[in-house]
Amino acid sequence: MFHEAPSGYGATGDTSSRVARTTGDNDVGRYDSRRRPIVGDPAGEELMNRRRAQGLAAAALALLAAGGIALLSRGSDDDRPTAAPPSASSSPIPVLVPGRPGESAMVTDSDKVQLPAGTEYNTIDVTYVQMMIAHHEQAVRMADLAPGRAANAGVLGIAGRISAAQKPEIVALRSWLRDRGQPESDPKHDHATMPGMQSESEVTALAAAKGADFDRRFVAMMTEHHEGAQQMATDLLRGGADQRLSELANETAVEQVTEIRRMADLNVT
Repeated sequence: MFHEAPSGYGATGDTSSRVARTTGDNDVGRYDSRRRPIVGDPAGEELMNRRRAQGLAAAALALLAAGGIALLSRGSDDDRPTAAPPSASSSPIPVLVPGRPGESAMVTDSDKVQLPAGTEYNTIDVTYVQMMIAHHEQAVRMADLAPGRAANAGVLGIAGRISAAQKPEIVALRSWLRDRGQPESDPKHDHATMPGMQSESEVTALAAAKGADFDRRFVAMMTEHHEGAQQMATDLLRGGADQRLSELANETAVEQVTEIRRMADLNVT
């Protein structure tokens, strides 16, 4: 179900947010109200990383399933996104309901469809997904420059992980928008001003760099880029309505904190 979100999306957050952009000793072992590891918790990051591949696949499939059911319930005369269940007054029709990860799909009558939790969303969710697609695309673009340019094996390895993780996330984010009848981008968004976005001239200079110069530029630019993505996740977690989308954003932010630490450990700056 679509909800109008409260105003103020995109404002920089305070330290009470569920995702922090900076970490310290006092953060170790802390959890949010849902018992999820807070970003910056070293004790939870290894577990989050091991669950990363399974979590991303399950979250993407769940998003597709929720969106598919929502589409079945949309009236042809209503252009607004909705997640209302099929009307009991209409004749039921056979529908295919995707199963959970590891389970088979099933066919049932439309009047028996139960919408899963997490199908509600608002303008903050939509804006986050639209902007994160462009944000991820730039990260992938920078990461894909590393082969043939990076001198440090650690830089090359981190770049490969970023590309491998964020490409399927872009696919899942696009599917989330498509299944809710939302456009992939909004002309009102200025992607160049998103937190952490690098200028076109900086990306061009990175592409022209080689060896140690490339390594230094890449670490500095990608660190700033990741920190920007954490700020965007903070905004989503503060005001978004789609619980599964928030969980996916939190897992992404946790992984990016780990990558920032790994890049700092390379000592190439």
